[in-house]
Amino acid sequence: MFYIESERLRMIPLTHELLQLLHTNRQTMELALGLNISNPQISDFYKKEINDAMVNFWLPKTLANPQAYKWYTNWEIILKSDNISVGGLGFNGEPNEKGEAETGYMINEQHQNKGYATEALQLLSGWAFSRENVKAIIVHTYQDNLPSRRILSKCGFEEVEKDNDGLLTYSLKKGMS
Repeated sequence: MFYIESERLRMIPLTHELLQLLHTNRQTMELALGLNISNPQISDFYKKEINDAMVNFWLPKTLANPQAYKWYTNWEIILKSDNISVGGLGFNGEPNEKGEAETGYMINEQHQNKGYATEALQLLSGWAFSRENVKAIIVHTYQDNLPSRRILSKCGFEEVEKDNDGLLTYSLKKGMS
């Protein structure tokens, strides 16, 4: 099984089969990975976002792109010391023609404010930048999402755009992380 890791975290990109297990029953997926059960606390907003991503992106895209599934899936963020999932992150597909790869992340509420999102984003950025075709990583977050904006700042992302709805676009260029 493929994974990447840092000092505290292991990140596992879920295959199509593991996504199917996750969609059916998180505990079954976690047991299949040999993890302790996480029982994540996730806001209703993010539950809806995750379900939408699962049904309309992760499952169909990993099925259609099995060789490139790492660009189309959720990467489980595992806290190595407890062998438990603390969140997830992933890409919105392979890099575009400009070499930009868009990513997003979510940390379970009971594990927030411990630096896991920062560490995970740095780890995933390093993996992405090790690919020749990746020139920048893009993240969108809302202006009022101050914790996310702090994470992006710590990771070296710079604000590059703001739309009329308060959605901010941040970019990290290769060699700047």
